[in-house]
Amino acid sequence: MANTKGLRFLEDRWDEAVAAKLDEPELLRYRSNLLGSDLRITNFGGGNTSSKLDQVDPVDGLTKKILWVKGSGGDLGSIKRAGFATLYMDKLLALEKVYRGVELEDEMVEMYPLVTFANNPTAASIDTPLHGFLPFAHVDHLHPDWGIALAASANGKIKMEEFNKEFGHKLAWLPWQRPGFELGMMLKNIVAETPGCDGVVLGGHGLFTWGDTQRESYLNTITIIDQLGQFIERHGSVAGHVHFGGAAVESRADRKEVALAITPHLRGVVSRKQRWIGSFSDLPQVLEFVNSAQAEKLAHLGTSCPDHFIRTKIRPMYIKWNPAGDPTELKELIETALETYRAEYAEYYAKHALKDSPALRDASPTVVLIPGVGMFSFGKNKTESRITGEFYTNAIGVMQGAGSLGAGVNCSDIPQAGPAAAASEFKTHANYVALPASEAFRIEYWKLEEAKIRRQPPEKELSRRVALIVGGGSGIGREVALLAAERGAHVVIADRDVKGAEAVADEVKAIVGKEAVSWTSIDIRDRKAIKAALDATIRQFGGIDILINTAALFPSSPDGIITDAQWALTLEVNVTANYLLTDEASHLFTGQGIDASIVLTSSANAVVAKRGSEAYDVSKAALSHLVRELAVTYAPLVRVNGISPATVVKGSTMFPRDRVIASLKKYKLPFEETMTDDELRNVLAQFYATRTLTHQPIDPKDCAQAILFLAGPLARCTTGHLIPVDGGLTEAYLR
Repeated sequence: MANTKGLRFLEDRWDEAVAAKLDEPELLRYRSNLLGSDLRITNFGGGNTSSKLDQVDPVDGLTKKILWVKGSGGDLGSIKRAGFATLYMDKLLALEKVYRGVELEDEMVEMYPLVTFANNPTAASIDTPLHGFLPFAHVDHLHPDWGIALAASANGKIKMEEFNKEFGHKLAWLPWQRPGFELGMMLKNIVAETPGCDGVVLGGHGLFTWGDTQRESYLNTITIIDQLGQFIERHGSVAGHVHFGGAAVESRADRKEVALAITPHLRGVVSRKQRWIGSFSDLPQVLEFVNSAQAEKLAHLGTSCPDHFIRTKIRPMYIKWNPAGDPTELKELIETALETYRAEYAEYYAKHALKDSPALRDASPTVVLIPGVGMFSFGKNKTESRITGEFYTNAIGVMQGAGSLGAGVNCSDIPQAGPAAAASEFKTHANYVALPASEAFRIEYWKLEEAKIRRQPPEKELSRRVALIVGGGSGIGREVALLAAERGAHVVIADRDVKGAEAVADEVKAIVGKEAVSWTSIDIRDRKAIKAALDATIRQFGGIDILINTAALFPSSPDGIITDAQWALTLEVNVTANYLLTDEASHLFTGQGIDASIVLTSSANAVVAKRGSEAYDVSKAALSHLVRELAVTYAPLVRVNGISPATVVKGSTMFPRDRVIASLKKYKLPFEETMTDDELRNVLAQFYATRTLTHQPIDPKDCAQAILFLAGPLARCTTGHLIPVDGGLTEAYLR
């Protein structure tokens, strides 16, 4: 058993008091969660763990050896007991008899359901035979940066032998082989051929370790990974060695501002086929890489580990820019780089695609590197965009580690070469060995991966879209935020009432998770405050697709007299502020260059003349026409629409208790002073409902439905339009 006293980088997080209360499947879950809790050990969704456990067969009552292994698509850090596939060991091993060779290994995946234990619905992954054919009770297959650095080094096999000697291990080396049944056979054979083997390095891929108990497997795994870290760090600290050939340029002091300015354009150009949510990183390790002399060549080589590659595509897009220059140069440079990137991607597809390969996917990059600024990453949602960035940060660590292992060494040998790919297919730079394009394609366009994609639930109506909801802290805005989240949008709630915005954000989190929602303060009378809210949205998600404003002001006073100041403020909030908001947002929309939509909130009062609400009514009439004017101004890129609700009492900040009581008295409606605010509002709402054709009180949810119809793709041909949400208020019929 390994001794953890020598750990320098990792921590032994095993708590025996917790472990003692767990049965074997739960111990496997516990071990997996610990290993997945540290990105230095494995990345999100990467790697897998297994245990071979004795269980009673429900069919014959006999005890059988059952393989518990992480199911397809699971994540070690968050996996639950139900996330493991379970297979009869004897039946799994018997599949070797029907295996027809590497060219037909994909057909073996269809056999796994036939050897499943206890009718477990969790699908077994392609890595199942890698665990099943190893003769150890508990197995860990992980992708630590240090492990992949060794596996992706041109002198990796030589350095592995040095590592073995220095730390007393007997790791074995396997050349590159795509995960699957063939690799399972190779693992079985290399262990049998290596007496005392205590781990396997998969060339260009990752690391296998194991143990006789759950605890021993965990300790062996973290110890070997930590020792690999010590080994690589020592190589990287030799005199004269600098990572990535040293810095070629310096980071800009204003890089965050540059990133903020370029992000909408960058998101727009990569979203021409389908929208992406963005993230930005200027971590020290990212800047060290993008600023380095070797960054362009290493980036173009692409990644090595399959888990990295699937999310980061074959390579990132590197922008050739001198950060000492003018940031306004970036847009043109991005366009040029994107044209080249897409052409190379199309060539890559054409060269390697077979007759039955899945169709060409979006050729846009998911990672963009800009010297002096940092890294931009994109995904179908915020979590995916963040994880994509984390994966490329891992890839940077791998390239750095490989470079450290090759310090002062010129090694032409390619130990990753083997039956799957000849040495001539691998490309190297600075001791780093990238995955051959042919093998990268076999993974990216693997029919099994395509099947996994197709099994995912369909995306929702507003998936991949970012909605900024002004006035989202209460009333109609709150309901819009909740409904937008249910329909798949990423939501930013902006309000002067920051406590209200934060409270609604917490509600939205329960629907879409914490990464798909944010909140910010705003005052729509102030351009600077508007710009700050727009910037906060860009920083969070990369841009905006939908802008909604439900904020408004209804002036009132105890004596019913509206002062000149109240008149001016009403028009400022209800008209001018809407102009300021949309005018500031228009610059962002122009920068993105992809279609967007704006929905503003007018009122039935815009066409119904009444005594005592002149300021409000006139302001809403002006806003209704502003909707039409803006639709003309921003066409064809941005659609601008609005809704015209009748009085919405429920949840509205425009109906404080004193205004509700004043209205009840005005209409001679009976009420009790002891009634709650909501009870008083209900009385007033029911009265307003009697004046409509439907006799239904207008609920904020009704307004939210109309707003999001106009904002979403179902109304793609509608602009300059206002939908009445008034229950059939005949007074508001246009004449």
